[in-house]
Amino acid sequence: MTHTIVAGLGCWLPPTVVTNGDLMAPEMDAFVRRRIGIAQRHRISDGAATVHLATEAGARALASAHTEGVDALILATTTPDRLCPAGAPEVASRLGMTGIAAFDINAGCSGFLYACELAKGLIATGTAASVLVIAAESTSTMVNPADSSTAPIFGDGAGAVVLRAARPGQAATIGPTVWGSDGTLADAIAIPAGGSRQRAASPASDGNDLYLHMRGTEVLRNAVRRMKAAATGAAAAVGWDLSDVDVLIAHQANAAITTALAAALPFPLARMPSNIETIGNTAAASVPILLAQAAADGTVKAGQRVVMVAFGSGLSWAATTATWPRDVTPCS
Repeated sequence: MTHTIVAGLGCWLPPTVVTNGDLMAPEMDAFVRRRIGIAQRHRISDGAATVHLATEAGARALASAHTEGVDALILATTTPDRLCPAGAPEVASRLGMTGIAAFDINAGCSGFLYACELAKGLIATGTAASVLVIAAESTSTMVNPADSSTAPIFGDGAGAVVLRAARPGQAATIGPTVWGSDGTLADAIAIPAGGSRQRAASPASDGNDLYLHMRGTEVLRNAVRRMKAAATGAAAAVGWDLSDVDVLIAHQANAAITTALAAALPFPLARMPSNIETIGNTAAASVPILLAQAAADGTVKAGQRVVMVAFGSGLSWAATTATWPRDVTPCS
């Protein structure tokens, strides 16, 4: 079987920074910092949308891979510019790759790892020699600014990787993915209106049906349980014990979930990098943004064993492994 390697990566955060002080009173600021771990987040400006974020991150991943094109592009997002069409073809064209296969997927905050597994399949079958995987989110557009349970949590941004076929004998490959879903809890993280089931907000909701609703306690419990099982399973699939893992890149939902996951595994919190304080929860973009930042600052080094794990709406979860390659430098 043809194996897959990370050939390039990059991320992009919109320049507008919104602090807790811009959104809330000092006492609420203290609570959000203490319980959720967030002090600020990046947000898109007027006229920008998910496609623009994706294009910026994609361009940086291509530059990191020292290539101008790939055979296919997959965009993971829960915040598409429009219900129709998908954003990936527009991103491909903006990057100068009109004509390649390009499509969106929505697997919630697990979307990046789902997209990487799809890309691996394209490479393994010979359908593509290289794939640009982008996760981009304008999550600030899907939360009600007046909802204190969701508005402070989410930020905007995008991360991307170029995946390609590994050379024979090349050890720095991406491992099998452990993934799954539980649709019995589909409404635990959901936007009720806007789709075919409920096209418009109900009059009684005051437009609230068009924004994200989340049952926090239920999400916390399931996130820790599912990510623990997925991360452990992904490591075992390549013959690793968690004690063999150098760095664990976990979806940045909130600081409480990260801390609970570290305790449940167990895994040293010091080897779980975090950026939740400065960029918030960027949904599907969370894992690739954190991965790019960790590789850029030296937290992830060549030859290290890395586990990536995520959990999100659907409910969905996924984890995979990578032995980090020597010749990949993130492009900022």
